[in-house]
Amino acid sequence: MNPPDWPRCTEEELWRYVAWHLEGAGIRSVLVGGAVVAIYTEGLYRSGDLDIIPDDFHRDRIRGVMQGLGFVPSKSRYFRHPSCPHLFLEFPRGPVEIGEEFPVTPEEIEVKGRKLRLLSPTDSVKDRLAGYIHWKSRANFDQAVLICRCQSGRVNLADVRRWCEREGGAAAFDELALILGQGE
Repeated sequence: MNPPDWPRCTEEELWRYVAWHLEGAGIRSVLVGGAVVAIYTEGLYRSGDLDIIPDDFHRDRIRGVMQGLGFVPSKSRYFRHPSCPHLFLEFPRGPVEIGEEFPVTPEEIEVKGRKLRLLSPTDSVKDRLAGYIHWKSRANFDQAVLICRCQSGRVNLADVRRWCEREGGAAAFDELALILGQGE
């Protein structure tokens, strides 16, 4: 796979490039967080970082792949490419969870013969609402709204409602539904 246009690449382009190479090295991973929002909102939201959770955290193997792609490590789990100053990557330890929900089944897309994984639109909405419910982050709530508007046919609002209720955030779902024109 060819490298992205480093100075101008998007979160999605960088993720596809890195995840494709990780997968080729036998490191399965899932993209989570704000970069998923950037992908599902087609750039209306920009994250600035990519959170990639590997299935098995092998620091030395990840470091080897990343350095082979020209990335420079900073701290234990952060990487930046010298030609891509606007984005950096983080490799937090897993597993992938959304609030108390575990396991989370990621969406898979095939890129040049390899399966790459990221949160589904529904799980990305839940992930953003978790920040709103647990940390009162209005920015996270606004990101959930953006995903719902950009991916309206792909967000299972009934599933989001059930998840919010289990997380103690029924009011967050009611507010979301009201903004989306589906509330009472």
